[in-house]
Amino acid sequence: MPSAEETSVYEEKPDVRPEAPDVRPTRRDRIAAAGSELIGGPAGRWASRSEGGPLTPVRVVALVAIGMFALGMVQKLPCYNWAWFRGTSSQYTHACYSDIPHLFVGRGFSEGLIPYFDRLPGDMEYLEYPVLTGLFMQVASWIGRLGGGSGQAPQQMYWMINAGLLMICAAVIAVCVARTHRRRPWDALLVALAPAFALTATINWDLLAVALTAAAMLMWSRGRVVAFGVLIGLATAAKLYPVLLLGPLLVLCWRAGKWREFITATLGAAAAWLVVNLPVMLFAPEGWKKFYTFSQERQVDFGSFWLIITQRTGESIDVENVNTYATLLMIVACAGIGLLTLRAPRRPRFAQVAFLVVAAFILTNKVYSPQYVLWLIPLAALARPRWRDFLIWQACEVMYYLGIWMYLAYTTSPKHQGLPQEGYQLAIALHLLGTLYLCAVIVRDILMPERDGVRQDGSDDPGGGVLDGAPDAFVLGPAAHPPRHAAHAEEGPRVEWGVQAGSGPETGPHPSV
Repeated sequence: MPSAEETSVYEEKPDVRPEAPDVRPTRRDRIAAAGSELIGGPAGRWASRSEGGPLTPVRVVALVAIGMFALGMVQKLPCYNWAWFRGTSSQYTHACYSDIPHLFVGRGFSEGLIPYFDRLPGDMEYLEYPVLTGLFMQVASWIGRLGGGSGQAPQQMYWMINAGLLMICAAVIAVCVARTHRRRPWDALLVALAPAFALTATINWDLLAVALTAAAMLMWSRGRVVAFGVLIGLATAAKLYPVLLLGPLLVLCWRAGKWREFITATLGAAAAWLVVNLPVMLFAPEGWKKFYTFSQERQVDFGSFWLIITQRTGESIDVENVNTYATLLMIVACAGIGLLTLRAPRRPRFAQVAFLVVAAFILTNKVYSPQYVLWLIPLAALARPRWRDFLIWQACEVMYYLGIWMYLAYTTSPKHQGLPQEGYQLAIALHLLGTLYLCAVIVRDILMPERDGVRQDGSDDPGGGVLDGAPDAFVLGPAAHPPRHAAHAEEGPRVEWGVQAGSGPETGPHPSV
């Protein structure tokens, strides 16, 4: 019989199930485990989560993201010091080009012109960016005027201010990805350490839309539908691609019968977009619509498979035909993704379908700029948190990043030093194939959910919010059979790298946490 003292101790302890520990990639992923040797190896079985200490997983991820962003800024130093201001080919040979300092002058910010309201000199009559991005650019120019200066100093100041603001966006992205999957904060290191993220972060202003989109996905994972819709609307006011996420959400909510949540999110997105755009639409309609007319009138450009076709055939394709073909290809791709979502043996995760739709948009588009990879990196970390596949894709993107600048150096330098046209076409094909490869493994995870690393611990969709664990209301084909669809990972032994849980070595890739 226990003593009175022991009984009182037992009574003081409530019978509460302890919270499941974080999933550590170094215990489940061979590449992550090997890479961790650089900092002392995988964390031990009894390692503390440091919940009360300063270095929580989210803080570590944010610091790493800021550090990598700073390295990307260092990589731009040759351009910052002189190459942006001395000819054209130097900024390409040093692979440090950025739109930011050039558009400071080219879009009238250096002269104090107001975007959308003031007409610009030259062919580009108005700023060709969405309203929220234009506001971001304008605020940076207002801050830059406080510093004054002459010569190249204002452009340097403008780039530095934008880089500082974009660094905040990078930290927000990393934190949001780390918190979207509650038990998988370390997956956000894929974002923080992505080399293409650091290299392309300050080419343009895309990180603003990416940060708003990442925050929206975090809100959705917490079941905050209205906040998700508002953030998606704001993100769409900064860049067009975030509105595409409503497509995957439509099909997933259709399958789960969550129509109310989808309609609420869509209305919130429309309202937020209107709040930002309506004043400019009313008082500067010509400037407001420039982004949309420019997108339609833009010719086939860098990075797309359309450019390979035109260069290989030697014949240009009419822009209206390209718009039509690209739209049709996107519709076909989305129809296929929708059918896959409704027929999958288990409802796909939100991040998986979102990645496929955004990737389809980029792959079929008439331009695939190097900074567009920023749109996909957070989605990839949530959809396929496997270091091997992620690094394969990143290697392809880094090769393309170098390829486009070497090609532009070849075409702009008098001695043609750089990468010729055939080499650039190979670089385009490489980064297209890298994106297609990541799409393929995500499709495989959808068709074979037991291969999905996120679900191997019994989870359903930790980033799915109201979709997480919800029963299906509408499915097609084999998915409609309950025995196959209802099989969850927790009903059987977990499998990782072809080994059942508990059978692998302690120091190798292992499903235990």
